[in-house]
Amino acid sequence: MRLRIRFSKLDKIRFTSHRDVARIWERALRKAAIRVAYTEGFSPHPRLSFGLALPTGHESLAEYLDVEVLDLDGDAADVPERLSAALPVGIAATAAAVLEPGTVSLQEAVVASSWRLTLTGITEDAAHQRTTQALAAPSIVVTRVRKGHQVVDDLRPGIERLAVLPSGPDGVVVEADLATRIRGIRPGELVAACYAGAAEARVLRTHQWIERDGERCEPLAAGAPSSHALGACA
Repeated sequence: MRLRIRFSKLDKIRFTSHRDVARIWERALRKAAIRVAYTEGFSPHPRLSFGLALPTGHESLAEYLDVEVLDLDGDAADVPERLSAALPVGIAATAAAVLEPGTVSLQEAVVASSWRLTLTGITEDAAHQRTTQALAAPSIVVTRVRKGHQVVDDLRPGIERLAVLPSGPDGVVVEADLATRIRGIRPGELVAACYAGAAEARVLRTHQWIERDGERCEPLAAGAPSSHALGACA
């Protein structure tokens, strides 16, 4: 049985690396007495599978973890409370669902992420102007380093939505939906290419999206039919 868990990563713990977060989850699952399946061999380890890695220093309301469990004592709806009690401040389990057999991995399934970026060093008017320019541009060409070599990529096809919200106390707020496949875009690349001179005061991932039956849904929608209410579709 596979269990998919949604969790948040906020405040100071955003500086914790992906590897350390994996260790945190291993400990929390043990403390919560959730019977996790282990690999075989000389060095067994829990069968855990995370979604797209969150860059260190970024926060998130929508991280996901797949756990292979031997059995589940109780209902999946009770799992978040059990786990949150065992997790450190800044990480909280917010929902869980049992996956249908054959559900593809998070790495394969997620097609886009939604982000909320708080920027300094730019005015709201300038952010609106540059957003309009970016959306109207036929291409946004950048140079990236891939496997030790410089390559030229076009970011524009991966920018699915871009909008400026009213400024907050910490800076100008921009929301973006960015593709994760083919030419996946990181928030820092978007800021450098479209808002040159601005700095990231806060980067928050608000959603990850999969596609199911022609609709875009959050990854918990891949759960068993009784759990579909947990997975909102856009």
